[in-house]
Amino acid sequence: QVHVVESGGGLVQPGGSLSLSCAASGSIFEIDDVGWYRQAPGKERELVARVTNLGRTQYADSVKGRFTISRNNAKTIMYLRMNSLKPEDTAVYYCNFVVVASTTSRDIVDAWGQGILVTVSH
Repeated sequence: QVHVVESGGGLVQPGGSLSLSCAASGSIFEIDDVGWYRQAPGKERELVARVTNLGRTQYADSVKGRFTISRNNAKTIMYLRMNSLKPEDTAVYYCNFVVVASTTSRDIVDAWGQGILVTVSH
């Protein structure tokens, strides 16, 4: 079983900054891609940023130049630094680890964080 815990988030004024972090633990053989997603009220979940297994980063056009994703070398912890926040960044943010489980069959597990609310408002 893989456990994922998110932290950070909260209320920030437009133009401000916030950081999110996320940690995975448990039955992990190795971790492939890691990423952050968000879901605003009434909208579908969307990709914000991700780091592939080979270290390539990808960002949604709406956050390029403002958000930065990073991870530790073991890929068990990831971060999202969010600068120049806008009201439209308000959403519940979820982290995701694509995990190869330490089971005999090496199952692929899509492990999600519990979600954390980011509110950008005066």
